[in-house]
Amino acid sequence: MFAKAFRVKSNTAIKGSDRRKLRADVTAVFPTLGTDQVSELVPGKEELNIVKLYAHRGDAVTVYVSGGNPILFELEKNLYPTVYTLWSYPDLLPTFTTWPLVLEKLVGGADLMLPGLVVPPAGLPQVQKGDLCAIALVGNRAPVAIGVAAMSTAEMLTSGLKGRGFSVLHTYQDHLWRSGDKSSPPSIAPLALDPPDLSEEKGSVQADTTLQGDMRRLTLEGEEEEGEVQQRCGEKSLLEATEDPSVGSLNPDPTDSKTLQEQMDELLQRCFLCALKYRVKKADLPLLTSTLLGSHMFSCCPEGRQLDIKKSSYKKLSKFLQHMQQEQIIQVQELSKGVESIVAVDWKHPRKGSILEGSEVRTIVINYAKKNDLVDADNKKCLEKLQPAYQVTFPGQEPIVKKGKICPIDITLAQRASNKKVTVVRNLEAYGLDPCSVATILQQRCQASTTVTPAPGTKDILQVQIQGNQIHHLGRLLLEEYRLPRKHIQGLEKAPKPGKKK
Repeated sequence: MFAKAFRVKSNTAIKGSDRRKLRADVTAVFPTLGTDQVSELVPGKEELNIVKLYAHRGDAVTVYVSGGNPILFELEKNLYPTVYTLWSYPDLLPTFTTWPLVLEKLVGGADLMLPGLVVPPAGLPQVQKGDLCAIALVGNRAPVAIGVAAMSTAEMLTSGLKGRGFSVLHTYQDHLWRSGDKSSPPSIAPLALDPPDLSEEKGSVQADTTLQGDMRRLTLEGEEEEGEVQQRCGEKSLLEATEDPSVGSLNPDPTDSKTLQEQMDELLQRCFLCALKYRVKKADLPLLTSTLLGSHMFSCCPEGRQLDIKKSSYKKLSKFLQHMQQEQIIQVQELSKGVESIVAVDWKHPRKGSILEGSEVRTIVINYAKKNDLVDADNKKCLEKLQPAYQVTFPGQEPIVKKGKICPIDITLAQRASNKKVTVVRNLEAYGLDPCSVATILQQRCQASTTVTPAPGTKDILQVQIQGNQIHHLGRLLLEEYRLPRKHIQGLEKAPKPGKKK
């Protein structure tokens, strides 16, 4: 709501009667606050101003300012605290946790999507649809945003933590925060809550199916740049390889002759390898075995399946990890009494079905050729014989791997009737972008008409056409907001020069 600058209509000192009414409203809306806390938040004699403003979307908002900081704001007769107030009363609202990388998106006006949630061992707070909630970052309980729950906690878990979770109203670093003293969030340690129904013995986690369902989630990969496109060589990704019956399917056929235990063993191993491949980074080591299971392996379990170690032949996570250690994939040590951690991972361990980078293929082939005396001085080419593939990674989503070479987003200028220019952009779908959504955004920002039509000579590829030379707006959208690498966009040099008429 305050992602962009607002317009102030009036700024006046509050009257005594309005001050008393505000104190009563705060007591009614936030019953957990004691009388002394309410008096501290809405002081009796100190300066307290009422600021009436219009947000950039036209919403009429009333803001209460005390000591130079906005402490409360009122929208459509609903009263909300600001982050300044929540830093003094961090337990005022149910608090959900997300990753630091998500904050930038929230400040830009985005809502919080469920894949960005971090589920603590104790489970998510219990809320109903429409409840006001606080949003904090991992490792610090000081809220950085407030929003309204788009669904209840039960519905969040039923959805598999997919979809929109919270409509964000106000964030740290937005323009409402900037109207105050611009202080940073204090450091407030997270509450140390013991996870219910979760026992850990020497690093092994035995969770019942309910807890496992609660803990399943998608997480942002901290070291992956948003929208980064990674060129890869190889026939199958690790996830695609799971469709190969020779390596075990994550979604077994009901008529599969394998026992449930054998299927669970395969699912367990697939989730383990997927977690190492896509989620665990070298910087994460040493990694608690319980964290590997709760934060990474459950996230790799496909929709419709449930990972239950008790139903596997291993029964315990520690026993399974011992087997993986015997396979020389990982090394497990007891760094503290009764708690085991993964201290090393053999990242080059051969895993059937994995996609390979060009450098990996080169090393494998060279070593094999030298070992078997197969070096041909006249023909040293190999990579060009492999089938190319590309991978697109988005925060909170599984990487998308497709065969073939990825085409860049193509931006061109075209001439129409009456010598009018139009901007045409193609190949948005290859980067996970919806042409219709992009057209809507550009229509609002450019204040120009847009159309979406099939690209000439194609069946299922759409192109977006915007009236005028709008390459400057389009470039900012793709580079700054969607974070696409410049090398995958062609035509940006055709943007209008400063000072020249479009």
